[in-house]
Amino acid sequence: MLNETNLPTVMEITPRRFVDSRGHFSETYNADTLAQHGITTQFVQDNQSYSRDIGTVRGLHFQAPPSAQAKLIRVLQGAIWDVAVDIRKGSPTYGQWVGCALSAEKGNQLFIPEGFLHGFVTRTADCIVAYKCSATYAPATEGSVRFDDPDLAIDWGIDVQDAVLSDKDAAAPSFAGFTSPFTYKDAT
Repeated sequence: MLNETNLPTVMEITPRRFVDSRGHFSETYNADTLAQHGITTQFVQDNQSYSRDIGTVRGLHFQAPPSAQAKLIRVLQGAIWDVAVDIRKGSPTYGQWVGCALSAEKGNQLFIPEGFLHGFVTRTADCIVAYKCSATYAPATEGSVRFDDPDLAIDWGIDVQDAVLSDKDAAAPSFAGFTSPFTYKDAT
């Protein structure tokens, strides 16, 4: 099942679960099925993170062209609030964000195309998140924006003073001083 979010092209995907006495089975990725719904991204790298504490924030991150990344995010253990922010210059939704509750229990995923900031906050302890990326990690093209930037006004569902951050994320620049490397390409 695919559900559009308030940001066009950012999609919540919930694979079907087949349940029996042993547990359940899901096909978590199928390129042909996604292509039938307009997602033709080719993924080349899988990442996995472990976060020990509730309130751990990872983000807001991006990689600039030519190493821009689309991502398909899912939770293997626990639950997160996953966020995408449109940073495509000229987009009618530039600077707007959407959040989606992802959990291992529900088995849903979030597809975030190139041109968006990405971040999440853990809602459970001992949280494991896996995501597919359309480009390999390229440190020279990575960038970030403060997760608690007042211009974005993202509701993380936590007291931002209590957020568990990396030093890099704590030092991320503001959105006001940000110059996006992405341009909106209207499909019409």
